[in-house]
Amino acid sequence: MRLSPLHRKLFRELWQRRGQVLAIALVMGAGIGMYVLSISNLHSLRLTQDVYYERYRFAEVFANLKRAPHRLGEEIGEIPGVRRARTRVVAQVTLDVPGLSDPATGRLVSMPEVRRPVLNDVFLRQGRYIEPGRPDEVLVSEAFAQAHGLRPGDSVRAVIHGRRRELVIVGLALSPEFIYQIRPGELVPDDSRYGIFWMGRPGLAAALEMEGGFNDVVLQLTPGASQEEVIDHLDRLLAPYGGLGAYGRSLHPSHWYLANELEQLRGMAALVPLIFLAVAAFLLNVVLSRTVDVQRQEIAVIKALGYSNRAVAAHFALWSVLISLLGAALGIGLGAWLGHGLATMYASFFRFPILEYVLPGMVVVQGLALSLAAGLGGALSAVRRAVHMVPAEAMRPPLPARYRETWIERAGLKRYVSQPARMIFRNLQRHPGRAALSVAGIAAAVGLLVVGTFTVDSMGAIIEQQFFVAQRFDVMVTAVEPVSHRALHELGRLPGVVHAEPFRSVPVRLRAGPRSRQTSILGQVPDAELSRLVGRDRRVVSLPPEGLVLSAKLADILAVAPGDAVRVEVLEGRRPVARVAVARLVDDYMGTNAYMAAPALHRLLGEGESLSGAYLAVDEAQEDRLYERLKATPGVAGVTRKRAILDSFDDTIAEMVGTMRAVTVLFAAIIAFGVVYNAARISLAERGRELATLRVIGFTRPEITYILLGDLAVITLLALPVGLVFGYALAALTIAGAGDNEAFRMPLMVLPRTYAFACLTTLAAAVFSGLLVRRRIDRLDLVAVLKTRE
Repeated sequence: MRLSPLHRKLFRELWQRRGQVLAIALVMGAGIGMYVLSISNLHSLRLTQDVYYERYRFAEVFANLKRAPHRLGEEIGEIPGVRRARTRVVAQVTLDVPGLSDPATGRLVSMPEVRRPVLNDVFLRQGRYIEPGRPDEVLVSEAFAQAHGLRPGDSVRAVIHGRRRELVIVGLALSPEFIYQIRPGELVPDDSRYGIFWMGRPGLAAALEMEGGFNDVVLQLTPGASQEEVIDHLDRLLAPYGGLGAYGRSLHPSHWYLANELEQLRGMAALVPLIFLAVAAFLLNVVLSRTVDVQRQEIAVIKALGYSNRAVAAHFALWSVLISLLGAALGIGLGAWLGHGLATMYASFFRFPILEYVLPGMVVVQGLALSLAAGLGGALSAVRRAVHMVPAEAMRPPLPARYRETWIERAGLKRYVSQPARMIFRNLQRHPGRAALSVAGIAAAVGLLVVGTFTVDSMGAIIEQQFFVAQRFDVMVTAVEPVSHRALHELGRLPGVVHAEPFRSVPVRLRAGPRSRQTSILGQVPDAELSRLVGRDRRVVSLPPEGLVLSAKLADILAVAPGDAVRVEVLEGRRPVARVAVARLVDDYMGTNAYMAAPALHRLLGEGESLSGAYLAVDEAQEDRLYERLKATPGVAGVTRKRAILDSFDDTIAEMVGTMRAVTVLFAAIIAFGVVYNAARISLAERGRELATLRVIGFTRPEITYILLGDLAVITLLALPVGLVFGYALAALTIAGAGDNEAFRMPLMVLPRTYAFACLTTLAAAVFSGLLVRRRIDRLDLVAVLKTRE
């Protein structure tokens, strides 16, 4: 196929400006890459989640209770809307793991001794399934095993129902029930101190003295069944047996955390790519507009030779189409590669046994369409100018620029500013619109660098407030069952305990009109020092003598405000029901929590000063002795070290935030380079004749380099403060779109170090671009540039 003259002209010009073309394509590819990465990763994680849930039959309704006879399971299975029911024996126990000084916590879950398909089934990663007649054999969660280097054949000691047992590991397993393996009451996973163990039902039931009974049930519903009606029916059946309130999959801790993470990913999937594409469109507009200006006479000749306006428009539109296609190809390839890597990281973090990474064809089509839309949008004004050029007018050389004194000269500062510097300011004053657009492009890069980094500042603010201002304890101890206040004195006498504060946690269902939420009320002493309520403003919120204190997020879910009353349905003990006023709200960072003063909570429950656990301030020198005593204490369900929570937070959340930050920073650096490099190349093309003239009359290469790159330096310096303001605004939009979910509420926190990082990265990109352009100045052909084109 023979190319037309216009096509040959097009490809020749693209090759001559390959550096600029590649820079624009990279910026456009960064935007498409961010879009493909975000959407494909979100789609793949949801597909992986759906496939995993279906293959291993993840339940839809869950309930815990004290104890019910086995025959009740058949009645539960006959509830209208229930497709399948599974009763289980579940217990939380203390573990003594070799090499770990403090006690770990294990959750024991019963399994059939003979393997068969069941709800919440396990995926066997390594080893074998448990065998009948071997009550001490267990499967262990892969995360816990990896944290301690455990393999099939190893053993772990556990305190089950007051007796020590040696649990023999025969396999490593995963389950859709524990994608996000987190200990109850904690904020982040700690794989080294919390593990899941699957044990044969006869052996576990015998150890807990629960033969012929169960204390946990999971349900799968028929399509179209009403989950609310099933939960109400199940609650009525389990209430006489100490039911703690059934709940749906949406409130299951593992699924809840995953859903919140996916929602946050969805919120960020559109905003950042649009900014990249807007900058790419701007760059394409600048380059193509400059091309049209330079080729005024060529366009006139083309029209004079008989080419129609449509052919001229198609010629310049094809410029943008080819660059857009190159950017789309780079972006789709890079986005798919990074998306697969990010999905693999998420699959490891959430413990998926499979990874169903898919790049949907629709995402590819959308990426291509976005790229073409950005390219054609950027080229539109330049194409219109080319079409509307009148040949006779275009044949004339452009009018020379009008000379005007700069504000520096008018201010009488002429003698203090060198001639090259005055030339720099004069050129900027001569083209204010072009300078403003360049400032805007570089400012966008600075803003993206800010938004890609500020999440580290926000997470740091959460850690500081949550673990140092609000939670000032060293160790938290939880009991298997609520115990009398006398246990607090016993804890206070343990080795190393300096101070102990009790707390009471009770499961409840809060109702406000048609809205409800199953949660727990945490009762604390009014003058608590080791665990305090602290709002985002870092002010301590005191507990009123009466009434509830709700987290602002929970109040939003229930649509209540201070002064409103909510119906509190207690889900343990005597199961009292009462209407309690909302006394105040606390705007915290994590979870959906409810609090009461301990005396008021005790009155609501109709009980004495019982407690669910205690916060301890501990002498660090005696921690090991304390942990040895706690390991041997039968009534202890769990021991939490604050230091371990912080370490786990750094190892999990910080890793994911850091990865996303690195990707965003990489793409933002591409934008900075693309904008600065194109600005320098355009300036060189426009001022080539001027710079060559200066060289001929005696200016040195360093002087003309200073004149050319001085423009770039001034524009970059002007763009920095604009970019920092834009970055702050963009961070606020990111927080509004993705940072306000039930698990975490990201604060808008941007530290000076983040601004400094954004500025230094942009300056580095500018210096690199300047060095590339300087090489072209050194190779400037004075004779060719000075030839008259008129």
